[in-house]
Amino acid sequence: MRVFVLLFNARTENEGIHTIQVGDRNQVLMFESEDDATRFGVLLEAQDFPSPAVEEFDQEEIMEFCRSVDYEWEVIPAGSLEIPPENNVENTDWQLDADQISEKPENAEFDLDRIKRQLEGLL
Repeated sequence: MRVFVLLFNARTENEGIHTIQVGDRNQVLMFESEDDATRFGVLLEAQDFPSPAVEEFDQEEIMEFCRSVDYEWEVIPAGSLEIPPENNVENTDWQLDADQISEKPENAEFDLDRIKRQLEGLL
């Protein structure tokens, strides 16, 4: 089965997979639907996360990765409206690429407009 996960800095040395914390454990969300994964990514952006890439993988490959790093996982059925938790961790295990760090604040309004259009397009 193919699933969709969210990656930050996809295909770079600094790639990171999005996880949520459940208690003291990290959990990877595997979406059955690309649209649902994209919607979740847009909601993350609205919480000031950088834009994640939605990437398709074999479910077993992600489960094996989770086992290797002692993460939990959850499959999100197609059509579910998964919403990111309100609380975010302060420090991530990955860092922004240099071009994201140097992003100018005047782009913030453009980014908010883009996110708004994406959210409206999902409704």
